[in-house]
Amino acid sequence: MTIAFKTKWLPAIISGLMLTAAFPKAGFSVLAWFALVPLFITLRELNPKDAFRFGMITGLVHYLTLLYWVVITMRTYGYLPWWQCVSLLVLLAAYLALYPGLFALAIARMCTKPGLLILLAPVFWVALEYMRAILMTGFPWGLIGYSQFNRLHIIQISDMFGVYGISFLVVLCNAAVYVLLLFAAQKKWRGHPVAKRQVITAALLPIILMGACLGYGSMRIGATDQAAAQAASFRVALIQGNIDQARKWDPAFQISTTKKYIDLTLSAAAHEPDLVVWPETATPFYFEASPKLTRLVIDAIREAGVHLLVGSPSVQGQPGSQAYFNSAYMVAPDGGVTGRYDKVHLVPFGEYVPLKHLLSFVGKMVAQVGDFSVGERGRTLAWGDDNPAIGVQICFEIIFPGLSRSLVKNGAGVLVNLTNDAWFGKSSAAYQHLSMAVFRAVENRRSLVRCANTGISAFVDPAGRILVYTALFEDAVVARTVPVLFEKTVYTQIGDVLPLVCLILLGLLVGRSLIDRGAAGNGGMRVNVSDRIKKLVGRMADKRR
Repeated sequence: MTIAFKTKWLPAIISGLMLTAAFPKAGFSVLAWFALVPLFITLRELNPKDAFRFGMITGLVHYLTLLYWVVITMRTYGYLPWWQCVSLLVLLAAYLALYPGLFALAIARMCTKPGLLILLAPVFWVALEYMRAILMTGFPWGLIGYSQFNRLHIIQISDMFGVYGISFLVVLCNAAVYVLLLFAAQKKWRGHPVAKRQVITAALLPIILMGACLGYGSMRIGATDQAAAQAASFRVALIQGNIDQARKWDPAFQISTTKKYIDLTLSAAAHEPDLVVWPETATPFYFEASPKLTRLVIDAIREAGVHLLVGSPSVQGQPGSQAYFNSAYMVAPDGGVTGRYDKVHLVPFGEYVPLKHLLSFVGKMVAQVGDFSVGERGRTLAWGDDNPAIGVQICFEIIFPGLSRSLVKNGAGVLVNLTNDAWFGKSSAAYQHLSMAVFRAVENRRSLVRCANTGISAFVDPAGRILVYTALFEDAVVARTVPVLFEKTVYTQIGDVLPLVCLILLGLLVGRSLIDRGAAGNGGMRVNVSDRIKKLVGRMADKRR
């Protein structure tokens, strides 16, 4: 191994590994506050082109190790050969690695002084996280702020800034720590020494912001807890059926699967729930379109005398022009269907295949349920005159904060996440999925109820505490009283203003950089032309003499 590899490549690789270790399952969340320092060490004297390459290395290492479970899912349930599964993971990781690569390029191009690194690094990172969340349908899985889901006092600022506020703070601290290390080692950043005022900024700015964050967090936790204690409430029972994904859509197991959920629901009657919740696609048939199996469920609900929120595929239209949806039905105690929510943000390769003409070889991944259609954004479910509207998000919709906001703005008093994480096996994906759901509760100050086929089912309070959670791959019935809040937070009302401002600022800085480079190039051309004119004039003068 060469010295160049050790001094440049190795820190970039370490950054990628530290970023992954900050997330569940490893869950060493404190590492996120220092994870980018090795990358900054690598970038110290690099030109923008090389900086992009090393940023890509950090991104590749991070996303290959964070999303390794993609291979398991594609192999087990997509029935693809190993080489195709690994290839798809590498392609996904390479795409996601572009964002750390662009981050490193922006740092090398525009953070010419240590002070600018502290101020602009969090702006660039958050802007690029936001781009990742919206481009190509968006994939905001594993934003760096999510690593802090269990640091209750820190994440309370999410009700103003969303998860991006946490990302901003984490990256700012990374940059400040690195500048302090530069000063301690008496090293320069891109030819500029660290001035004393920059040391003061690097030391005080994170302390001030963290102090304000913790103070705000303490205040908001107290206020939220008090509001929840005084709020109206209702009792919810979660049914975790633990149905093997390999059998879930097998017609031979339709009746036994349905009866298992019915038996668990009847056993939940001892908890006296107002609402029973089944997970995503709990019914292995099209609800309402399969009369006999639907009747089994409705009869059981009448017997239990409770409302049921059940995940089920649904079909609309006439044969030949039918539309399929990943849905959630609200069933009243008398057996009547009072509402239906259809999933809005579909999972690529799980619920539809993008670019089918290019990626036809992954069609088997969706063969069991077909391609789904998109539902209506922000639709809430009513369930009685005196009960709060329910805002449902199915599967990975919960990682898109805008969807939760639209539900709360439309009157949802409680958020419910129905999911089937059996696809993930016992990998870290189920834990990462739950950690991101926590932020939707804090951002909107709503109780969050999460019901998963094989786990992890959970109750999250409006302050972001995971009050109860189940183990993976176990049958479970969990009941708890859920407070209903109707506060509209700053974040609920204004949304992702912080990352949008960061993105605009990044765009302006990139534009200015391009203009400056163009001006420098034109200036060089003007100098060359001027010199040639002077030489030509000189020659003409010599000839006249």
